[in-house]
Amino acid sequence: MSDDLHALEAWAGVLLAKLQPAQRRAINHKVAIDLRRSQAQRIKAQQGPDGTAYPARKRRKEFKGKNGRIKRQNAAMFAKIRTAKHLKVKATGEQIEVGFFGWVARVAHVQQFGREERVSKKGPLYRYQERPLLGLSKSDHVVLRESLLRHT
Repeated sequence: MSDDLHALEAWAGVLLAKLQPAQRRAINHKVAIDLRRSQAQRIKAQQGPDGTAYPARKRRKEFKGKNGRIKRQNAAMFAKIRTAKHLKVKATGEQIEVGFFGWVARVAHVQQFGREERVSKKGPLYRYQERPLLGLSKSDHVVLRESLLRHT
């Protein structure tokens, strides 16, 4: 996986070295937006970078035995966290960053690595299951390559 990333970096570096800094920054921004879009789609599909499904949520006691609208309302995990408001893009002439910043980064970090966190401010500690939100998959490498070719 890292060999593929180094090969992509070398290939893109040669391609981007021919451009002016302002052009490089603009292209990096467009590529980062395409990468953010693919990450958000993968999070929406509730899959890790390796294609495995996220572990199922723990059943909540108040929803046991209930059907219909109340239960469906809370079905999708990470509905808001995958929006552009929270999944941010930072692009310069040299690098691209797609990730969570601020308080959302803390929530994402707990989910990404399966850490222990308080359920509420003074509530009990709970160990969350590992649900990798961000990461590069094989399809992301293809998205990066195609995006660079399209925007250069």
